[in-house]
Amino acid sequence: MPAGFVRAHTAVRRPSSVPEVRLHVADDVVALWEAMEVSAGGAGDAPPFWAAAWPGGQALARFVLDTPDVVAGRSVLDLGSGSGLVAVAAALAGASRVLASDVDPFSRTAVGVNAGLNGVRGIGVLGDVLGHPVPQVDVVLAGDVCYDRVMTERVLPFLDRARAAGCAVYVGDPGRPYLPHERLVEAAVYEIAETEGPGLRRTTVWHLP
Repeated sequence: MPAGFVRAHTAVRRPSSVPEVRLHVADDVVALWEAMEVSAGGAGDAPPFWAAAWPGGQALARFVLDTPDVVAGRSVLDLGSGSGLVAVAAALAGASRVLASDVDPFSRTAVGVNAGLNGVRGIGVLGDVLGHPVPQVDVVLAGDVCYDRVMTERVLPFLDRARAAGCAVYVGDPGRPYLPHERLVEAAVYEIAETEGPGLRRTTVWHLP
């Protein structure tokens, strides 16, 4: 998808909990979705998740920037990258190599645009990796990837394979009921501003031991 489309239909903002990063986000998601249908060859059924800084991603990006040793000098996969917020944060925190994976082609364009906006080079962009061997990385970061039952059933086996392959695995979770919390260890907790509407969302970064 053309990078110009992303720039033309979004505004540059700093996520409330990650002000070190600037992102192209949509002030009006419905208008953006309509523009995707009209101007960009059809958006299909996929909402523009890439055009917002969701609490799960913000918490994970905050965690990475606050504890850079998690990624510094290491190769990282940002799973379900969306806007690329977590990938950019990992790069800023000193990751040696960053891969950003998302099924949405608009997202994959947005990752590149947002990386450039933040002066970050070298983020590799991938499509759907869940049905494939785990990329050769040291760390897997997954921001709010268990948002429904079907997605959780796809994501958890991948995360388990990543952990079995020796990867450190961290998940940003705004309280989804599908995530098996009993299998996880709490790494950090943040109060993140809601993406839609007022209020704060208690959001946890979990570590898969």
